[in-house]
Amino acid sequence: MTGVIDRALVWFRRDLRAEDHAALYHALKDARAVWCVFVFDTEILEALPSRADRRVEFIRHAVVELQAALEALGGGLTVLHGRARELVPKLAGELGVDAVYANHDYEPLAIARDAGVEHRLAETGRNFVTFKDQCIFEQDEVLTQAGRPFTVFTPYKNAWLAKVDAFFVKSYPIATRTSQFAPNAGRPVPTLDELGFESTNLDRLKLPLGAGGARRLFDEFVERIDAYADRRDYPAMRGPSYLSVHLRFGTISVRELARTALAIDSAGARTWLSELIWRDFYFQILWHHPHVVERSFKPEFEGIAFPNPDDHFEAWCGARTGYPLVDAAMRQIASSGYMHNRLRMVVASFLVKDLHVDWRWGERYFADHLNDFDLAANNGGWQWAASTGCDAQPYFRIFNPVTQSEKFDAQGRFIRLYLPELAHVPDRYIHAPWTMPPLEQAATGVTIGRDYPAPIVDHAAARAVTLDLYAAAASGHRARGAAGIG
Repeated sequence: MTGVIDRALVWFRRDLRAEDHAALYHALKDARAVWCVFVFDTEILEALPSRADRRVEFIRHAVVELQAALEALGGGLTVLHGRARELVPKLAGELGVDAVYANHDYEPLAIARDAGVEHRLAETGRNFVTFKDQCIFEQDEVLTQAGRPFTVFTPYKNAWLAKVDAFFVKSYPIATRTSQFAPNAGRPVPTLDELGFESTNLDRLKLPLGAGGARRLFDEFVERIDAYADRRDYPAMRGPSYLSVHLRFGTISVRELARTALAIDSAGARTWLSELIWRDFYFQILWHHPHVVERSFKPEFEGIAFPNPDDHFEAWCGARTGYPLVDAAMRQIASSGYMHNRLRMVVASFLVKDLHVDWRWGERYFADHLNDFDLAANNGGWQWAASTGCDAQPYFRIFNPVTQSEKFDAQGRFIRLYLPELAHVPDRYIHAPWTMPPLEQAATGVTIGRDYPAPIVDHAAARAVTLDLYAAAASGHRARGAAGIG
């Protein structure tokens, strides 16, 4: 929208900050008076499987801080609880605004919600205006020379890097337009109890919260970003940025992160920038190929006949597989809502290619438990691990959980942190404790099968079954194609 309008309402969603915010900036630029709203959307909240969800608590903290930040700028934040598709148009009518401003969301359910809001607003002569904010490039902004979406990461990354410049990562200067804010003495943010939720262990996890917490995390990470490439794969080291949940809920701007990474000439900064580019890549995959939400990106693997043994899935969820690195990672996610990125790949590969469980089961478990759950990245990561997605590597890439453990947690520091029952197991056995002789088991107080599970499967045998499953699916797909079937 261009030109000057009288009144605008900015709808905050997964962009919970009062600085470098595309929709807020454009509303302040276009309108004479600007109001702000956030909705605890019951359509989302009621679908959550637990009333003790760290993400709800994280969001509430961020909204409290956002409300205070907007008030400090001369505005405010109205916080509502109910169906956003109804409450936002209703508030727009009560305020008499000309338009509602928001930032793009790329998930199918969000797109449908926004279409409903736009329709309701149009019925009363109001506009719904949205902007790019949660990624650097979106939709059709990075295409192949033939004008098609990329489906392999490395060529996409090269095109992304060739296109990016200062314009795409510049900040939106909110502070220059604060006179346009309409004063708003908003009500206090609802308590967790009023929202129908319970307190979690989020405070005890000491995760920095809100935009202020994101700022502290980022400033600390910049001091060690040069070592990122060397440290990021080791779960017992402080290697990652730990900003993923802040990116998910927009308590920090991805433009600032990318701008900083581009300005630092080090292998660590370049490697971390690649992770931000992966994020954009999966956004555009979801946008162009929404079928990935339900089906394999590669159609030849949609027909894999996963046995889906219930006991295998339950053992994986419950950290009882007998493979220490897998079990430690599953305890990490259960106790904190976080899992190290290398371990996400390991446990996903293990569930699909060792336990022969459909990747969608694991994807849903992560969706229910990860603080930083993002549909595009979660789906992309699971399909990558399952070899059903956008990956140039063949399906016979199967992580060996023991060699992964030996390589990335050599002294078993991470394993012992989450599996204290293995605290006294010597390093030479920590990755495969079932190989300990009986006398060694007695000496360490760990009897396999009693104090810690025996391996639920033999990796080599499971790998052979996986290769057969994938080969059969690919062969069946080719046969159907040759016969002109589907």
